[in-house]
Amino acid sequence: MSLSTTSPSYSAGQDRVVAPVLDVVVPVYNEEIDLEPCVRRLHAYLAAEFPYRFRITIADNASTDSTADVARRLTGTLPGVASVRLAEKGRGRALKHVWTQSDAAVLAYMDVDLSTDLGALLPLVAPLISGHSDLAIGSRLARGSRVVRGAKREFISRGYNLLLRGTLSARFSDAQCGFKAIRAEVAARLLPMVEDTGWFFDTEMLVLAERAGLRIHEVPVDWVDDPDSRVDIVATAMADLRGIARLTRALGTGRLPLAALREQLGRNPLPVAGVPAGLTGQLLRFAAVGVASTLAYLVLFALLRTGMGPQGANLVALLATAIANTAANRRLTFRVRGTGGAWRHQAQGLVVFAVGLGLTSGSLAVLHAVTSPPTTVELGVLIAANLVATGVRFLLMRIWVFRAARTAAPAQS
Repeated sequence: MSLSTTSPSYSAGQDRVVAPVLDVVVPVYNEEIDLEPCVRRLHAYLAAEFPYRFRITIADNASTDSTADVARRLTGTLPGVASVRLAEKGRGRALKHVWTQSDAAVLAYMDVDLSTDLGALLPLVAPLISGHSDLAIGSRLARGSRVVRGAKREFISRGYNLLLRGTLSARFSDAQCGFKAIRAEVAARLLPMVEDTGWFFDTEMLVLAERAGLRIHEVPVDWVDDPDSRVDIVATAMADLRGIARLTRALGTGRLPLAALREQLGRNPLPVAGVPAGLTGQLLRFAAVGVASTLAYLVLFALLRTGMGPQGANLVALLATAIANTAANRRLTFRVRGTGGAWRHQAQGLVVFAVGLGLTSGSLAVLHAVTSPPTTVELGVLIAANLVATGVRFLLMRIWVFRAARTAAPAQS
């Protein structure tokens, strides 16, 4: 990839000047009209309000108009302004290139239209400068944000973020706001895993950061929609859907070395006396899987009870839900990725199932030895027996079925 660079950090015959604390990248494509007023406004704000050394880097994504000439003029007249010209388009490509080459401690970017109020810039980067957080994002959907935009864009934005929550379990509120920052040492390790070179770059970076245990700081922003935005909504949406599918496959197969990144950069939970590390989260996830499994089990038992009798219905319902329960706990509760050991885990899960079957079937046998109960009483006894069986199942899964997988976690993703 060919590129040209103009930077205030270097000059012929001079030593390198002190690196800036913040490098703000402005990615552009054919922005000959808006670029100069944007950069001048941003430069004036930083010079007046930002208390640290800064740089503004214009990242030209293969513009075909006079954007490159405007960028060169700005680098020659404004101190602390640099420009990079890339031969290929792609916002993600531009950000990845500049961020990985920058010598600043904190790396940020914002859209050229400056839709986000600049008053949010210092709150965005301050937690990164202090070391409190690893990434920071401006959010148009967070409590306290003030947004002016049409109903169509509002619907698309909220729908996209709901889709991310449903497909990738994302917890951040706004993936695509053009106002983000990252610590340089985090970017050096995280960005090589980010494959997208376009608009999905932001989403992929944030999802991988979450999965690696990094802390993402959200800042509510004042944001005014640019009516002259050149983003192709349909093409961007299709690219995002392809990106979601690709990232889902990558996370499902365990090919990304997230565990190694988590070990290098992730924030471990604060220790609690008497509570093993990770136990609280495992209990919560196990409980959620258990509730879903129990409901499915009861529905199956009630449906099969008439035709098969209580013992047969109990056996079939418990076996069907046990297989699904083991798979869900493997993936969700104990965070085991990839296919390695899956059959062994299912076999061990069936042993755990046998223990549960003994508890529930034994309870039914005792009940029927004492009386001839109605179905409602049977269900009540089964619920109580299942609660006991659930506790036993969790202990067996934690200390036996998935113990080896948890011990080998640093080698997993």
